[in-house]
Amino acid sequence: MDIDRLFDVTGKTALVTGGSGGIGYMIAEGLARAGCKVFIVSRKPAGIQAAADTLSAFGEVVAIAADLGTAEGIATVAEQVNAAGPLNILVNNAGTTWGAPIDEFPRDGFDKVLKLNLLAPFDLTRALLPALRKGASIEDPARVINIASIDGLKVPVWESYPYSATKAGLIHMGRHLGKFLAGEHISVNTIAPGFFPSKMTATIADFDNPEEMANIASPLGLRTGTTEDIAGAVIFLSSRAGAWLSGVTIPVGGGRGTVDS
Repeated sequence: MDIDRLFDVTGKTALVTGGSGGIGYMIAEGLARAGCKVFIVSRKPAGIQAAADTLSAFGEVVAIAADLGTAEGIATVAEQVNAAGPLNILVNNAGTTWGAPIDEFPRDGFDKVLKLNLLAPFDLTRALLPALRKGASIEDPARVINIASIDGLKVPVWESYPYSATKAGLIHMGRHLGKFLAGEHISVNTIAPGFFPSKMTATIADFDNPEEMANIASPLGLRTGTTEDIAGAVIFLSSRAGAWLSGVTIPVGGGRGTVDS
């Protein structure tokens, strides 16, 4: 066993969606620092380019502006990445949420969350299969890593119906894809994060308010997730250490996956 290379991802090419901020930015930073070439994708050109400019201090980072909730956005990403050569790691992280009481919940809100959280990861994975196949081998499979949520494992505190439903669907879709892509040496795994600081979580909780933090506390303590927490899980799944895993879901939330609320 080469222990020095067990968690080594140097030289791999990765794509992280939703990479301009929050968990996606954390994952992209971790992979770039670990020696990967990283494509990052987000809807707003200025935001994704600014993120790439900052992350380029750690390695080669390429920005792609695309709305993954549309067929045109998926095609834009696929054309550029498939033409670039092998893709070793695809992190489907982009997502959104919508909360409202059930009597007031709009259909278009549900549709928006469904398109980005569940349909886009499926469509993008399918569109990037040419590059993933080039990056796959029996010794070192290509990796698809879906970023779901603790709320896909348990009922959330808020009335965010399509969010929890799509994240639960993403977990099961990962198992389903993992079964049928295994023969091509492509693994599919899922990470279910707890509370990490981001624009989306800032809309539902004030992390500087001790009372609110107590309501979302994890068994491992009153803190939110860090770059090391999420990047470490992604690097594990992307490295030799995670090469024989497929169809698994790893909760990264301080133990929140073990409690009901």
